[in-house]
Amino acid sequence: MEKILVGRKEEQAILQKALASSEAEMVAIIGRRRVGKTFLVNEVYRDQIAFGITGTQNGATARQLQNFRDQLEAVTKPYTQLPLPSNWQEAFKMLRLHLQELLPKSTEKKVLFFDELPWLAGHRSGFLEAFGYFWNSWASQQPLVVVICGSAASWMIQRVVNDRGGLHNRITRRIFLLPFKLSETEQYLRSRGVVLDRYQLVQIYMAMGGIPHYLKEIESGKSAVQNIDAICFSRQGLLSDEFERLYPSLFAKAENHIAIVRALAEKKQGMTRNELATTSKISNGGGLSKVLTELTQSGFMSESFPFGKKKNDKIYRLTDPYSLFFLQFIEQNRYQGNNPWQHLSQTAAYKSWAGLAFEGVCLEHIAEIKHAMGIAGVYTRASAFYKKGSPGESGFQIDLILDRNDHTINLFEAKFYNQPFSIDKEYAEKLRQKLWAFQQETKTTKQVSWVFITTLGLLENTHSIGLLGRALVLNDLF
Repeated sequence: MEKILVGRKEEQAILQKALASSEAEMVAIIGRRRVGKTFLVNEVYRDQIAFGITGTQNGATARQLQNFRDQLEAVTKPYTQLPLPSNWQEAFKMLRLHLQELLPKSTEKKVLFFDELPWLAGHRSGFLEAFGYFWNSWASQQPLVVVICGSAASWMIQRVVNDRGGLHNRITRRIFLLPFKLSETEQYLRSRGVVLDRYQLVQIYMAMGGIPHYLKEIESGKSAVQNIDAICFSRQGLLSDEFERLYPSLFAKAENHIAIVRALAEKKQGMTRNELATTSKISNGGGLSKVLTELTQSGFMSESFPFGKKKNDKIYRLTDPYSLFFLQFIEQNRYQGNNPWQHLSQTAAYKSWAGLAFEGVCLEHIAEIKHAMGIAGVYTRASAFYKKGSPGESGFQIDLILDRNDHTINLFEAKFYNQPFSIDKEYAEKLRQKLWAFQQETKTTKQVSWVFITTLGLLENTHSIGLLGRALVLNDLF
């Protein structure tokens, strides 16, 4: 099946502007593994790439240099057998000589593509020093767009974007490539001939997120349950063991990263730094700071401040749908045969997970929620609220709050349900008590109202009238 570039309009525009500008450009593209960085560059710059190389994971410098030589040989016309460079300084000199012959013959800018840069620039390899010299001494004056990509987002930010050495302030454009939203996921699957109703589509999204490389495994003609069974639980399924490869491919000493991910998976509402240190048994020092930063910058985890709280109360939350799903269901049930997900998706554990997972989907689609509410242009601050219980008083939490600049606060309740949802008398009273308790605890003078988000709609009755400011449905997240 022919691959089609779906979505990524803003990112495509950035790449096209770099190509159209009158100056040399260095574009850094940062995004987690499997999110589609390579495909984006190859599609947009299909006819302009003069040279490209992809780093080899755990590859020694000698192997990377050999791959560099082989790739350079492949683009020389007529084909020229090149010597093997002994270091990166020699390698970039060979590339410069090739381009000095090529560029005068071209009427448009050419693109150099260095994919998985962290693997190319291994420890003591000398790559970054040679690359910086190549750019500063020559390439920055040529009609070139140099694109650098990396899945290890924290490495890319610290060693390249925020570099204080030869690459300091050399990045001219940055792209943080995020997973697909629901609308892009739907468009992507349709481009591959897979048509699912939105209720089934969100089930798939809750299990694997908007990662194109995962979504391409979805087969037409199968239900969401059948696809999840095949992809996540069978021995041949791509996602049955992806978790074991995912973090070691991105982070050195990934054991600590996995420990944090496992800890957060046990408390879906998130944890403070001190709670994480205790649960993961990682010393609460610089090592923990590094792990938290790397997981956050790589998009697996979010950090936020509860409503009205300060810096020390920061909450970390695992946001990668696949990691959550793997630890909740796949790890203990894979390779069992007989379609385990068809059984598991009927259990109470599934209902509990689906509710939390749908809340996570809503948190990732705040822009779409604001648009549906007609407040896209209103400045808002998203947060959550937690109040611990005491011997004489029950605690409560609200997972999404929008504090608006128009003197309004919206409290959100999300419900994943297989039919229109109905609020009964007991539930309505619980919501009223929670709203009142929020007002008492925060002492806010703003107008406070509930917004309900359900999959298939809300049945209006005597209990819902006057209780809700707005009611949204799954379609509003698209």
